[in-house]
Amino acid sequence: MDHPRRNGWAVLRHLAAPALAVAVVATLPMTRAGQAQAAPEFAPGLAPVSVNYGLPSGQTVKGQFLSYNDFHGAIDPPSGSSAAVNGVPAGGVEYLATYLKKLRAEATGEGRQTLTVGAGDLIGATPLVSAAFHDEPTIELMNEVGLQISSVGNHEFDEGVAELIRLQRGGCHPTDGCQDGDGFGGAKFTYLAANTINKKTGLPILPPIDIRFVNGVPVGFVGLTLEGTAGIVNPAGIKDVRFANEVETANKWSNILKLFGVKAQVLLVHQGGQQNVSDTVPVPGVSDCNNFSGPIIDIVKGLNPEFGVVVSGHTHRFYSCTLPNSKGTSVVTSAGTVGQLITDIDYSIDRRTGKFAQITAKNVVVQNGVPDGNGGWLKDASGVFLKDPATVDAKAKKVADKYRTAVAPIANKVVGSITGDIVRTTAPNGESPLGDVIADAQLAYTSAGGAQIAFMNPGGIRADFDAEFSAGGESNGQVTYGEAFTVQPFNNLVVTQSFTGAQIKDVLEQQFAGFGGQTTQRILQVSGGLTYSWNSTAAAGSKVSAIALNATPIDPAATYQVTTNDFLANGGDGFTNLALGTGRTTAPGFDIDALVAYLGAGTPIAPGPANRITKLG
Repeated sequence: MDHPRRNGWAVLRHLAAPALAVAVVATLPMTRAGQAQAAPEFAPGLAPVSVNYGLPSGQTVKGQFLSYNDFHGAIDPPSGSSAAVNGVPAGGVEYLATYLKKLRAEATGEGRQTLTVGAGDLIGATPLVSAAFHDEPTIELMNEVGLQISSVGNHEFDEGVAELIRLQRGGCHPTDGCQDGDGFGGAKFTYLAANTINKKTGLPILPPIDIRFVNGVPVGFVGLTLEGTAGIVNPAGIKDVRFANEVETANKWSNILKLFGVKAQVLLVHQGGQQNVSDTVPVPGVSDCNNFSGPIIDIVKGLNPEFGVVVSGHTHRFYSCTLPNSKGTSVVTSAGTVGQLITDIDYSIDRRTGKFAQITAKNVVVQNGVPDGNGGWLKDASGVFLKDPATVDAKAKKVADKYRTAVAPIANKVVGSITGDIVRTTAPNGESPLGDVIADAQLAYTSAGGAQIAFMNPGGIRADFDAEFSAGGESNGQVTYGEAFTVQPFNNLVVTQSFTGAQIKDVLEQQFAGFGGQTTQRILQVSGGLTYSWNSTAAAGSKVSAIALNATPIDPAATYQVTTNDFLANGGDGFTNLALGTGRTTAPGFDIDALVAYLGAGTPIAPGPANRITKLG
């Protein structure tokens, strides 16, 4: 339990709302992220984290942070290739709850006080069991498992700012109401959104900081999402906010915390990095930091030294690192994704200075399988890992089962069939078999209205199609609605616009960094009939060539009807050129409806050929 809040600290926690925030922040210098030196391509490999800050010996208080990130509404245990972490079957909310309780109990036995925190993307891109109820099930389950504080992530904005605030504060959905019939009280945990700034007020849309007491010593939390959030969520839902720089924002609020004597600080940030495989480390360990790279390196490098702990996310990778901050060292962690890991961070704070004295961190696998006695795990006749009922948390299961039961008739309905596994893994040309299928589905859905070409963003494809048996009970090759929704879970609209051939060329050039403001490479998935080539060595704006539709070269002056989801049509993923179309029309239903219609239209669907795009160099 937290130390009882004192009035002064309670005021500080909510500085985002009163005018006092503006007055205090205005007096503080901002640290520019650009002042930090460029990070090496890879950080050195490091042992599992244990840092001693060498403070004068004195009385300390002990504590524990339990953290996870990128849960994405994974109420059910992951299946298929995602069912295991380094060979260990893991995940599922009733198992996550069990492990959190177990780790808290162990800490209590050691005299440590526990705080449970997250680093964003708890919701969004969720399976049907959560998405069908606007992610209220996930929020209720995060309450049940004891989450206390989390940063927002980019997916918290999938349904827009107003919906995020509803999920925090409670209340029925403005359109669908309270579908489960028992109301919705909102998150009992606190979402922090320090760098999500209302354009009109200049203030964060939700609290930027939180303060908790560990045996009377304050610990401060700053929470934020990646600065690039605006480019990877639907622009329509975030038009009234901007996303500020991570380092500037973190240090600004860090300085405020220091003014109030809070010197042990934790950054919850939805941005991260990754371990990279090598000849010597083909399978990185869950608590290792081998050949580490990613944006989080530069973010940490610019941070105030008070940030002893940085809980990160977004990349869906696991690691436990020590990385240099502006004047010292921070412990930087990530628990992968979908609740398969929990980061266990033990620490002590010097009572005299209020600073972290020592920190250790490791990732713990949320095991859900039944050991076979030989170092492996039991499976059923179809090769699916058996689940261990002895490690199920009854209270979490009760909440989850309520929604599983409610959604089952929809989720388990067979909507079509496939000839084999259809994967989203891309070839060197940037194209994937599943990307082809989804683009073809959207073209088929709108061809009666004149559509000739369809583009699909690869980031919107969230899972593979597995042709084997699944929990829904269907036969091999059959696809259920729940499986289709897991592949394409965003409920985007399907829109068709007119573009000239020259504009289509510009859209394709904007797949590559350096053209049209694009900052990263993203290869759009394309429908059948459209072909083109690209060369990575060519100059920006001149990488694409030989664009043809049904073997006829695209005419720069002619007009073509192009279908996308509304995320792309609104300029998402940096494709601002897709927002320049004219005569926009919107098909009935959503993109998932297009996919379901295609799967059920006739003969089983085969994997796409992934040969429509040619990479020249």
